[in-house]
Amino acid sequence: MTNVKIKQLTDNELITRYREGDAACFEALLERYQAKVYGYIFSVVKDKETADDIFQDTFYKVIVTINSDQYKDENKFVHWVMRIAHNLIVDHFRRNSKMPLVPNRPESDVLDNIKFPDDNAEHVMMKKQTSQNIRRLVKMLPPEQRRVVILRHYGHCDFKDIAARTGVSINTALGRMRYAIINLRRLAKEHNMYIEL
Repeated sequence: MTNVKIKQLTDNELITRYREGDAACFEALLERYQAKVYGYIFSVVKDKETADDIFQDTFYKVIVTINSDQYKDENKFVHWVMRIAHNLIVDHFRRNSKMPLVPNRPESDVLDNIKFPDDNAEHVMMKKQTSQNIRRLVKMLPPEQRRVVILRHYGHCDFKDIAARTGVSINTALGRMRYAIINLRRLAKEHNMYIEL
């Protein structure tokens, strides 16, 4: 399908075709709304790097939700995306206002200083088992998908960094993450492993 024809499709038609495997349709959605979504994020956070991170996380959540068939088709795609962006902005400000003070040393980790009262022994054990399962499954992914997952979840890179490090566009990096999630779910099912994605 030509670019002109893709651009004429409604949001819902683009989402349907994207679910059927046409990555160009997601790129069309991204192109259609990126200025509006990014403009809103930047107008609130007033910092380019933070806005970039939140923008990428917004569309990462969009991809995950669409791929897990949790998106409800109500002709309000852009409102839904803006709500995700808004929630991520709120999370960002909450995190920054409640972030504990820790020594500025490379070996110190903010997470070591946060107490999780509900972490009983069973919960800790399940988290550890899930983490081990995911690591085993990640090793089974195709190399380009494995690299994106490792950079994103273990290297804590945003999609802009991942794109730069892997020599691809942000859309390609997002696409690889999308396929990695699909493959991880499939592999988990095949190996009877519990993972939460």
